[in-house]
Order: sequence, then structure tokens, then C-alpha cells
Amino acid sequence: MKAGIVTEKGKIACGEWKTPEVTAGKVLIEVKACGICGSDVPRVLGDEARYYPIVIGHEFSGIVKEAGSGVTTLRPGDRVAGAPLIPCMKCDDCMSGHYALCKHYSFIGSREQGAFAQYVCIPEKNAIRFNDTVSFEQGAFFEPSTVALHGILNSGYTGGGLTAILGGGTIGLFTALWAKLFGARSVCVFDINEERLALAGKFGVDQTINTGEGHFREAVMDYTHNRGFDFVFETAGVSVTQLLAYEIASNKARVTFIGTPHSPLTFTQKIWENLNRKELLVTGTWMSYSAPFPGREWTLTAEYFSDGRLHFDRSLIHKTFTLEHIDQAFELFKNPQEVKGKILVLTT
Repeated sequence: MKAGIVTEKGKIACGEWKTPEVTAGKVLIEVKACGICGSDVPRVLGDEARYYPIVIGHEFSGIVKEAGSGVTTLRPGDRVAGAPLIPCMKCDDCMSGHYALCKHYSFIGSREQGAFAQYVCIPEKNAIRFNDTVSFEQGAFFEPSTVALHGILNSGYTGGGLTAILGGGTIGLFTALWAKLFGARSVCVFDINEERLALAGKFGVDQTINTGEGHFREAVMDYTHNRGFDFVFETAGVSVTQLLAYEIASNKARVTFIGTPHSPLTFTQKIWENLNRKELLVTGTWMSYSAPFPGREWTLTAEYFSDGRLHFDRSLIHKTFTLEHIDQAFELFKNPQEVKGKILVLTT
């Protein structure tokens, strides 16, 4: 089959790869679309590939092509999205339903063959069926949606409050959408990119604030009547927004960090003191799984995408590439400020 193969640091190209064999309890997926996640970029352009050659990609959807022996819930022709985590199901964390915290896991697209390929083989329980009201391109957004929802659930979110989303990327927008669905009184998205803020407005958020403007803190205080936000979700994973989360939180606020940091973070005494003086409840969140595996993050995304309650707009997609041109897709990330949305690789 054809696949996007990372052969060394900085080099990915379409080439020939062995089609995976279907074994008991697994299904062969004919991949239709796979998104480029931020974590994929350093696996190609940096030093984070586990080995070479490797086929990465984990935000995918497609059609069940073949079902292995023992598979009872899926059949050829089913439209599915893939949950990429393969937990051990034996450790204490797995037995407690905290699959994302498993230390003995495998992962589609980093530890074993991923979905920048014509076919990928995954366990039956990792395939989440959706109906034909959901396009395959939309199906490639299941994973980012579930990451956002997992953050909402981990925060102990309750409706009725003021909610801030720091970062207007894909996960930030889905966090905003889920907050609205969970009953937020208002949702405000922060970013430095006007195009992202415009898209957030298109998604129905109540307010957007450009943090690149000099007086944005005054806008925060005006919008929140000098209280700050009841819930703050940091989704960008950059030091500026990670520190800002503590500033714009109200007294007794819940602050949740979804974004993965990629650089050192230094607190001033004044910023850190917010944690004490405001009596903040701060939590991190990792991946997107709960019991029963893969969890309601995935089943709710399938349900809400299917009936339209979870809004999807093609404006989320910055550009699409065929598998044959996957090298060009990753070239865009050498100037990441030019990437305004999700890059999709269409594999068949």
C-alpha cells in the first residue's frame, strides 16, 4: 500500500509500505482522511520520532475493510473514526478507568503504524462508528473534539459561569463548543490571530479578545465586571497563555491546562501568588479517554456530530493534501504562523 513514511529527521514522503494483516479482535480500516496534529510536527521536523522508518498519523477516519475473528460490533462498510490509544488494560490506572495514564500503552501513529496510509489495523474497541451524516473529513476531527471534552469533564465543569478559552486553535474551538453545550453563561476565546478569532465568532462564542492588543487586560476586566472568569481553559501550550490563565481567573475559579507545553515556564512571585490569593483549583488533563473504553468523550462526539449539536464547519480546515503530496503538507509547518487551521491528508 501507499503510506507517508518518515525516513529520517525532516524527511517524509509517500512510498510503499506493507499492508497490515488483520488478526483476531482487530479491524482493517481503509483510511479516508487523517489530520496533522501538533504532536506530529516534531515527529517529522524534529527529533521526536521513536524510530525510523515510521508511519505516523492518529486523527483519522475511514471505512472498515475487513474484520478479524471475534469481532462482533463492526462489519465491512462501517464508517468509523479511530481512537489511537491502546492501553494495556492490566495496570492500576487502566483498572481504574484512567487509560490515558497507562505507562504500558501503545499508540497508533507513534509507537506503531499510523494512519498516514491507505490502511491501518486497530483493535475493535478503538473504532468508533458514525453515520453517513458525518463526512470523513469531519470524522478526522473526532480526536481533537474528544481532547477538548476530556478537559471539560476533568475540570468538574458546571454551567452558568463565565468561561475563558486561551488559544483559538482546533482544540480551543472545540473546548468552546463543549462549554456552550454544557451550559456556559458566556464563552470568551483569546488569541493573537484575527482569523482564528473570526472563526470563533462563526462558531457562536460570545466574545473574542485579541491578546496582541495592548489593553486587552482592561477588556477582560470590563467584560467580567472586574471579577475574572469562573472557568479558564488553556489550550495553546505556550508560556504567555499559561501565565495569563492565573491572571484572568476569578476567585475560586477552576483553571484547566489542556495544551501541551514545549518550552520552559518561569513564574514571577506575583503571578504564582494568584494561586493562593484566589484559592484557585488547578488541574491538568491528558488525552481523551474514560471508562468504558474509549469513553463518553468518543461516544458523545459521535452522537453530537451526527445530530448537529456539535457544530462543524469546513473553515476549520486550512488545506487538504493527497497522500502523494504529504511532504508538501509538512513543509507548511516550517512557518507555523501561516497555518490557520487543520491540515488534512486525504489518503484514498
